[in-house]
Amino acid sequence: MRLLRGAAGSVSSFLSRRFAAQTINFESNFNVSAMAISTAWIIWKILIWLTGIQSPVTVVISGSMEPGFRRGDILLLHMNDAPIRAGEIVLFNLEGRDIPIIHRVIKVHEHADTGEIKILTKGDNNREDDTYGIYADGHVWLQRNDIIGRAAGYLPYLGWATIILKEYRIIKILLSGAFIWQAITVSVDAD
Repeated sequence: MRLLRGAAGSVSSFLSRRFAAQTINFESNFNVSAMAISTAWIIWKILIWLTGIQSPVTVVISGSMEPGFRRGDILLLHMNDAPIRAGEIVLFNLEGRDIPIIHRVIKVHEHADTGEIKILTKGDNNREDDTYGIYADGHVWLQRNDIIGRAAGYLPYLGWATIILKEYRIIKILLSGAFIWQAITVSVDAD
């Protein structure tokens, strides 16, 4: 009986130590993750400050700007008060749409008496300008305040991870489960 109690005590002690080691290791992994997230957040805030735009990067999610920008390209954006010109590529947000659109400016109209700017856009790969199917019914022009960014450069193909996670929800669920599983079952060397 004494042998059985000793063995149970040893097993209990071992499990307690293993649990404590896993908890400490989990806290260490959590701290590293928290630092990585904090660093990414700081870099993001610096980019916002440097570019003057709330979202300094965007992923091209359609083929409307091909061949210049392809689906999955990451666009680097900025914003300033310089006049918008025909030929410039802009990011605009329309009321009632969840996702901003990036298209080329094909025409800029300025009212001489009021100074009001009106902008017409078109996707390079689209047959018609954006008054057909993009703008709200009855709208022919964008206003200057609809423009939320200007293309400054791009990184080809680097946005595919975003597209895959957005379009294939099961992959997002599986990755989340894998991260949780890894955090729970981290093996600890008992040296």
